[in-house]
Order: sequence, then structure tokens, then C-alpha cells
Amino acid sequence: MEDESSDAELPLVASPMDNPTGHRVIVLIGLMGAGKSTVGRRLAARLGIKFLDTDSEIETAAGMSISEIFDKHGEPAFRRGENKVIERLLQDMSVGGPPGGVLATGGGAFMNGNTRDNIALYGVSVWLRADVELLLRRVARRGHRPLLKQGDARETMLRLRDERYPVYALADIVVDSVDAPHEEVVDMIIEKLKAFFPLPPEQDQ
Repeated sequence: MEDESSDAELPLVASPMDNPTGHRVIVLIGLMGAGKSTVGRRLAARLGIKFLDTDSEIETAAGMSISEIFDKHGEPAFRRGENKVIERLLQDMSVGGPPGGVLATGGGAFMNGNTRDNIALYGVSVWLRADVELLLRRVARRGHRPLLKQGDARETMLRLRDERYPVYALADIVVDSVDAPHEEVVDMIIEKLKAFFPLPPEQDQ
């Protein structure tokens, strides 16, 4: 999964704040270690909405870990399945009870044009942009990243940055994932969402 640290169960928010996105799904994108799952859980708790992690959903559906899927079927097959899972999750979340939510995606998901189209249709994309040195410190805590299993981790991360950042820049919102408490990043996301949606979409005429 994309989470770079293990979280205890977050307490329920007694009085969640209004969701500035209305019924749209907040889709977090970024490289491994950017904090998509950790920040996503806190963001969902703050807004009182559902949180889902695409890697977890893929693992549950496949009955094996992401690393095992890569090893057994290869990355192209994984990406095809990932695209289908994200489309299903977006559709389900957009009509859920209540509709909307926060969806953390794998680092390569946004590179797929069909996935980007589906995110634009059902949600709002938020890129958690982070410095490579910070990402390397975070991913070093866990050894389950399939793309970092072979070769030099720094070289791999730099290559992924060069390949993916120009595409990530197409996201609706960009928030810097800094070396600070996750709640500060959540605050930044909420402020940018408020600016992007002056009124919830279903109210804005």
C-alpha cells in the first residue's frame, strides 16, 4: 500500500466540517511515500466522509499483495487491473451513502489517460508533491515497494519523478507534502479545496 507509516485507528470526528467538494471524490495522487494514505485517512476523518485506498482494494480483490501481483503477472497486467478498480471505486463512491469520499491512489495510477478522465468525471485530483529526499526517507521504512526492489532506489525515484511529475502537474490542485505533522498537510488541502470550490458543486449555479 502507499502509506509510508502505520496508523492506529483514527478517532471518529464528532462534528465533521462541511465538505467543500460536495459529492465529488477527492483523489490523492503522487509518488510512493508522498503520504496519500496517511493524509487521506485524516482528511476523510476531518470531513466525515469515507476513505479508500486503491492498493488495499486491489489486494483484497486479488487475494495477494501488490508485490505478489507484480511478480506473478507483471506491471502491465497490474496497471490494467488498477484502472478498472479505480473506475469502479469512483463510480461507487460518487453514489454512495453519503456520496463522495477520499481515494488514495498508487503512484502510477494517474499516468493512465483513462484513469485521469474518470477522476475528472467523478472527482477532484490533488497532487501531494514532495521532494525526492523526503520520499526516500519515508519509503526506506518499508521494503514492500515493487518498483524499488531492483536497482538503486535513488535512481529509480529520480526517474519516476522525471517521468511522472509533468503528468501529475495536470492535477486540479497541488499541495506540497512537507516534513511536518500530517494534520498541517490536511489543513493545506482543505484550504485549497475551499478555494477551488467556492460553493459545493451541487449548490453552485
